Amino acid sequence: MNLKFYILNIFLLVLSVGASAQTFTLQGRVTDDKLNPVELASVQVVKQGKATLTSLKGEFSMQLQSADSVEVKFSMIGYKTKTRVLRNPRGKQTLQIVLSEDDQALGEVTVTESRRQTTQTQELKKEDMKLAPSTTGNAVEEMIQSQAGVSTHNELSSQYNVRGGAFDENSVYINNVEVFRPFLVRSGQQEGLSIINPEMVDRIGFSTGGFAAKYGDKMSSTLDITYKRLRPEGTRKSVYEGSLSASLLGSSAYFGLGTRKLSWLNSVRYKTTKYLLGSLNSTDAEYEPSFLDYQTYLSYEPSKRWRIDFIGNVSDNHYDFTPHSRATSFGTLENVKSFVVYFDGWEKDLFRTYFGSLSISHRFTERTSLSLIGSAYNTREQERFDIQGQYWLTQTETSENLGVGTYFEHARNYLKANVASVKLMFQHKSRRHEIEAAATFKHENIRENSVEYEMRDSAGYSVPHTGQDLYMIYSLRAQNELKANRVETYLQDTYRWQSGGSDEAEGDEEETPPTLYTLNYGVRFAHWNFNRETIVSPRASLGIIPSWNQNATIRLAAGLYYQAPFYKELRDTSTVNGITYATLNQNIKSQQSIHFIAGYDQAFRMAGRRFKFTAEAYYKLLSRLVPYSVSNVKVVYYGDNESSGHAAGIDLKLYGEFVEGTDSWISLSLMNTRMKLNGKSIPLPTDQRISLNLFFTDYFPGTERWKMSLRLAYADGLPFSAPHQELESNSFRAPAYKRADIGMSYLAYQTPHTSALTSHMSFIKRVWVGVDCLNLFGINNVNSYYWITDVTNHQYAVPNYLTDRQINARVQIEF
Repeated sequence: MNLKFYILNIFLLVLSVGASAQTFTLQGRVTDDKLNPVELASVQVVKQGKATLTSLKGEFSMQLQSADSVEVKFSMIGYKTKTRVLRNPRGKQTLQIVLSEDDQALGEVTVTESRRQTTQTQELKKEDMKLAPSTTGNAVEEMIQSQAGVSTHNELSSQYNVRGGAFDENSVYINNVEVFRPFLVRSGQQEGLSIINPEMVDRIGFSTGGFAAKYGDKMSSTLDITYKRLRPEGTRKSVYEGSLSASLLGSSAYFGLGTRKLSWLNSVRYKTTKYLLGSLNSTDAEYEPSFLDYQTYLSYEPSKRWRIDFIGNVSDNHYDFTPHSRATSFGTLENVKSFVVYFDGWEKDLFRTYFGSLSISHRFTERTSLSLIGSAYNTREQERFDIQGQYWLTQTETSENLGVGTYFEHARNYLKANVASVKLMFQHKSRRHEIEAAATFKHENIRENSVEYEMRDSAGYSVPHTGQDLYMIYSLRAQNELKANRVETYLQDTYRWQSGGSDEAEGDEEETPPTLYTLNYGVRFAHWNFNRETIVSPRASLGIIPSWNQNATIRLAAGLYYQAPFYKELRDTSTVNGITYATLNQNIKSQQSIHFIAGYDQAFRMAGRRFKFTAEAYYKLLSRLVPYSVSNVKVVYYGDNESSGHAAGIDLKLYGEFVEGTDSWISLSLMNTRMKLNGKSIPLPTDQRISLNLFFTDYFPGTERWKMSLRLAYADGLPFSAPHQELESNSFRAPAYKRADIGMSYLAYQTPHTSALTSHMSFIKRVWVGVDCLNLFGINNVNSYYWITDVTNHQYAVPNYLTDRQINARVQIEF
């Protein structure tokens, strides 16, 4: 009996010791090199499937299983990842982790912990645009076009619509300076290179609504670009990087140099879409597009207190077009029509822009700074064409002539614009607050001299035909000058706090992480002396990381947003004796949009790979709208506040490692828009009811030298009507836009790490060669319509198709 009792006690003692050795508590604090807490850093034990985030104080605590060795990984975007291995951990283990900044952390395509989105601006990974198939050469905008809530219907254009908004409702910033696009561009063929240079980009912030007060008076979205600064690591005194690339669509050269005090980036880009435009369906023409730009970014830090930044850009874009003939078949299988045109004439366009910004910043402390930023934008634009066409419209089955005639299109449009601004910006960071305030003064000077007309002669009659008067079907004259000053100020704060969590844990219970809150709130004020209007825009957003699920984020946002009128919205038209005159409306007011947004993010693992699911519902109450029509990428406004309406929808996105080691995503957007115009309820011109985008990357089995990128897009067709008619007559809807692009890239050379100092090619880092198949399935997407009117005033819509299937070869050398 005593022996049994003794054995039982030993057994229970072993069990108790084993149970106590099974788990242990890991706690500690994560800081940067200056011992500042690194908040929301990821603490992971991959083998046990455990992960947590640091608090606002940089602290963490988690319950883990004991083992011979436990590997803990600490990571945060912008910092070098650190790994600690614990040997036979027991009881409570405390770690003090210091993460060092990593200027080169974004150089490779790897899936690492990214900054948690707790505001309405998501941070996109610049690596996702690398080696992807491209038609415009504007990689940043093409990545934006595939995001949830964003759509495009033209692969030749880098412009995009966001949640029912027009192209002009999207603001773009580079290093805290707002940048502009040319004004007269009417088609994707005329578009050159974007001012955003992908080689210089460090961070990409994008918001589809509910954005902070620091971003300007636009109603739909904001794109915030930060250029990189090169810095040497360790004991090195300098560092350099560069690349050379060439393809059938253009070429580019980039070189960057960095020292302890200086960072200098330079890039030259050339783009020609002649090869791509040659695939435009049904049109025989001579295309001579030529787009060239040079950009530099110089950052000089003479001391720890002072920093000077300069960005300069020169862009010279030419588009010459000589059409010869066109043959288009359209209709249904039972009702096929043929449209044949023989042309005579030409088009010559010029878009030459200059942009520069100079910033002088003084850092009072590590957390407080004051910056003075000056910028200037200048553009000179010319659009000239005289094109005559003789056409035949035939019913294919019966060979019946439905329309025979001639049309003549003429334009002499000239525009010069100068926009200069001075901005004073203050920033201060404390443990819980990030305060930012700024005041901006802008001077705008735009001069326009435009003459356009179109004549149509059908079966010997000028259209429109009254029997008495001779009118052009369209005639426009505009001679205007805008001189105005704009004052803008804002004040915003990002306040972070936490509640509950470890302070409430008792005894040996597993500690519960706190609930983390991020509140961004602010107000924006603007005054424009042209229409004597003052607007006030309050905005707020709240992000919550709940204690019960630290892989989830709940986001709420609301705000009053304005679309401050600029030159395009001002142009009001009136028709006298068949001629339309465009003048500037000084009584126009800012369009208004009230945003209500609710979002949910969920990070999770599946098959050992990371994923993030995002859902966001929105409702935008629109008022004081300026109605507009869209043809290709040209937006024509009514010039007066005549309507109101709404836009509502839901955006879904799944992002992650569909294939291990690469990033992919799929997005789905559903939307409904309406506006009231002259007592009639109609959809907005950008009423895209559904859009679906997929970006997928993969490696060939057994090797990482071969990489594949696939881009799929489906966008519902937009409403439209015959040209030069009231917007209320939008009774048609274009076919859906469907497109697939695929690219194959091969890593032909990579410097071996072991021989990097001895190889005669040691200065070359990588050599990529690739081939893209653009419009893989050869789908005839409709961009716009040309309208034929016979003498009985019956109209026929002839589709203008976009590019056909095309192969592009490319090579890129990195050093």
